[in-house]
Amino acid sequence: MFRIARTGRTARTFRTRAARTAAAALAGLALAALTAPAPAVAKDSSAVSGPARVTGSARILYGIVPNHEIWFTINAEGAPHSHPLPNLPTGLPTDARGTVHFSHRTDSGDVRESDATVDCLATGGPVATLTAVITKSNGMPVGQRIGLSIYDAHGHGKDRLGFSWGVGNADVDKNGNAYQPVVGTCMALAPFAPVIRGGYTVHSVDSVLA
Repeated sequence: MFRIARTGRTARTFRTRAARTAAAALAGLALAALTAPAPAVAKDSSAVSGPARVTGSARILYGIVPNHEIWFTINAEGAPHSHPLPNLPTGLPTDARGTVHFSHRTDSGDVRESDATVDCLATGGPVATLTAVITKSNGMPVGQRIGLSIYDAHGHGKDRLGFSWGVGNADVDKNGNAYQPVVGTCMALAPFAPVIRGGYTVHSVDSVLA
């Protein structure tokens, strides 16, 4: 009986020590978890920084004249509140700078080219709208504002571009005659024309409008 009692006490002692050892080990793991450096978080590949931008050069397919060669080269960057006006001294959050160059070669070989200075840029995901004022052209009035829209397909399908004088921007005067009104800043059509060579990159950022 004496030996059995000792065996029981020994077993109970062993179990108590084992429990204490396990508790100490768990406490050590918890402390290590609290004091260890936080694991690195993978960066979202879609996250971007800096101002909104649209860059690229591409030939588009204009369905009305599919055999014509039409190119648009764009280098636009957001510059919020950089264009003050007499009654708008702070400018707009969509103010921008940059250049647009486009050329249009017809079937007969006649070429029309224009340069324009960007004055507005708005972005939302893969889409951007921008406007620019013609500074040099052999086919459009200098001082005219044009509107462009761009869709960046990010490699999933074709990029696209729309231009204000292509299929829209018409109004009717008091005599019932159609005319092309002034394009307001950042106003543009949907990007209706697919890119068939080259491409565009839209660097989208949230603005105060978001």
